[in-house]
Amino acid sequence: MKILVASHSYIVDLNCEKLRVLANLEPGIEVTIVVPKRWKPGGVMKDTVKTRFRQEGSFRVVPVSNFSQNNQGLLTFGTDLFALMQDFRPDIIQVEQGAKSLAYAQMITLNRLLGLKAKNLFFTWWNLPYTLKFPVSQLESYNLRHTDGVVVGNQDGAEVLRQRGYQKAMQVMPQLGVDEHLFRPQSQPELAAQLGITPADFVVGFVGRFVEEKGLLTLVKALANLHDRPWKLLLLGRGALKETLLEQAKQWGVGDRLIWVESVPHADVFRYINVMNALVLPSETAHQFKTLTSSGWKEQFGHVLIEAMACQVPVIGSDSGEIPNVIGDAGLVFPEGNVEALSDRLTQLIDPPESAREIGQRGYHRAIARYTNRALAKKLLNFYRDLRNT
Repeated sequence: MKILVASHSYIVDLNCEKLRVLANLEPGIEVTIVVPKRWKPGGVMKDTVKTRFRQEGSFRVVPVSNFSQNNQGLLTFGTDLFALMQDFRPDIIQVEQGAKSLAYAQMITLNRLLGLKAKNLFFTWWNLPYTLKFPVSQLESYNLRHTDGVVVGNQDGAEVLRQRGYQKAMQVMPQLGVDEHLFRPQSQPELAAQLGITPADFVVGFVGRFVEEKGLLTLVKALANLHDRPWKLLLLGRGALKETLLEQAKQWGVGDRLIWVESVPHADVFRYINVMNALVLPSETAHQFKTLTSSGWKEQFGHVLIEAMACQVPVIGSDSGEIPNVIGDAGLVFPEGNVEALSDRLTQLIDPPESAREIGQRGYHRAIARYTNRALAKKLLNFYRDLRNT
């Protein structure tokens, strides 16, 4: 089976691991990833990324000339894509830029012009209803009409696509897995000492952007309600909400219990998670965000949850978006924005240590069974096979 995957996400080598595993599941599988030659990610990554060709046996990453260097919906590829597809002749084409992607329409069209007869798939995270106007409505209609299968990052996204009229094959699974060799239980006494953490401290952790929709004010207030417990809050990330959090924490009398760490390389995040006694993702659905084609936001997955679970760190999440489906029965869930409920969930972990250990074990087994790159690669291969047989 020859599989062609296209996305700007794979400019980061760590993100390629699921597809690298897929190429090595069994003989006869070839995976080629198409990435833009130049991409400006934005956010904390300010520099334009210049991608490079990589090949490891039947797995390779091929940079292709591109138009638009910082908008995934407008991303399209140059004429070298035509030659690559003609030479590779894939059986599966998967474009991970959403239903309204120009790159996906481009791949569909080349598939037809070259007579490849490959199955067309796309991946999407989008999990809120939306309406479209011409010409974007026509673009999405063309893409969905020629789609054989969809990989959706969450359950709500699958329902949105059904509402859009898509009735063919669908597989719900995240885009990226967790590296269980990196994210695993590993004691970090030196890092804990460096951060001013003692064995008596119960360390609550958060990893992500410091923005309002991540629910950080709810988290700090919930912890402030437990001022008589020996907790500290480890905040790993950066964002515009930091000053507000500092001010509120001081007002609530817990400013000295917050430990701030600027964003670190993803390959080092496991060290900080292993310092935590619990990780909390208190995301809150927001409605103020607007783009040309949609509005609002709710948590699409929460990748840090599976990283913590793989480290046997118990997790607490709000009920925003996909979080309850990710956690299942292997962690604690509270109604988003509910300070008292979050305080209660934190108390369940702080007071009886045995409870935290048991939840951490359940999370670990769930992460290993469902969310490793190998588990996801097997699930994806089975989906591809089902499509080829229809």
